[in-house]
Amino acid sequence: SVEIGESVRGEDVYIIQSGCGEINDNLMELLIMINACKIASSSRVTAVIPCFPYARQDKKDKSRAPISAKLVANMLSVAGADHIITMDLHASQIQGFFDIPVDNLYAEPAVLQWIRENIAEWRNCIIVSPDAGGAKRVTSIADRLNVEFALIHKERKKANEVDRMVLVGDVKDRVAILVDDMADTCGTICHAADKLLSAGATKVYAILTHGIFSGPAISRINNAAFEAVVVTNTIPQEDKMRHCPKIQVIDISMILAEAIRRTHNGESVSYLFSHVPL
Repeated sequence: SVEIGESVRGEDVYIIQSGCGEINDNLMELLIMINACKIASSSRVTAVIPCFPYARQDKKDKSRAPISAKLVANMLSVAGADHIITMDLHASQIQGFFDIPVDNLYAEPAVLQWIRENIAEWRNCIIVSPDAGGAKRVTSIADRLNVEFALIHKERKKANEVDRMVLVGDVKDRVAILVDDMADTCGTICHAADKLLSAGATKVYAILTHGIFSGPAISRINNAAFEAVVVTNTIPQEDKMRHCPKIQVIDISMILAEAIRRTHNGESVSYLFSHVPL
C-alpha cells in the first residue's frame, strides 16, 4: 500500500530502488510507486535502479527459458516510468529492451580512482577478467591505467557452478586485480583467485560493481586468498561487512546524485562516463 505524502503535481520525480534483498517485493513497490506518482500528475517519473533486477536473464540460454530482463523493462514502462537511470547493466543491450531513455552509468571512474589511491604498486598490476564476457570492461580499465590485462576462460555445466578454468595472459610477479560487474555466490572469483596465485601473482584483489553475495559467498571470500574484495554500494553492504573484514566499499551515491542533478537540469550526463563527480 503506497501513498505519496505530499503533492507531486507537475514535479520531476525520482524514485530510487535497487534490485536487492527481497527483490520481488522491491520491484513491485517500485512499480506501484511509479504508478502512484504518474496518476498524481507528476510531469516526469524517473526510476533510479542502481542494480537492475533479473539483468542476467537477458537471452534464452536454453529452450523454454524466460527473458525476464525484457519483462522487467516492459513492467517499468507500463507502470509509467519515463526514464531509467541504472548502473553497470549485466549486458548493455538491456538498454534496447526499453523504448524510453536509459542512462547506464559506469562504476569504472570510481574503480580507477580506488585502484590509484589504495593499491601502492598499481603501476605493476595486471587487470584480470574472470570470464570472457567481461573482457571489454577489463581492457578499458587496463588502457586507462596503462597496464596489461589477462582473461580467464571458464566453462559452466550448470547455472552457478563453474567446471574448469584456463588463464590467458602472464600474471607472474604482478598484483592481479579481478574486475567483474557482479559477484553472486563468488564461486567464479574464488576459483579465479586460486588460479592467479598458482600462476605466480603476488597479491589478488577483486573489484565488483554489484556484490550480491548469496549463499556461501561470505565464507568463500573469508577462506580465499584475497587482499580485499571491493564492491560498490549499489546494494547495501553494511551487514556483509560485519561478517567479512575483507569486503571494502566504494561509495557511488555521488555518481547517481550527479546523474539526477544533470538530468533534472537538462545537462549532459556523458561527463560521468569518464569522471568521478567532485
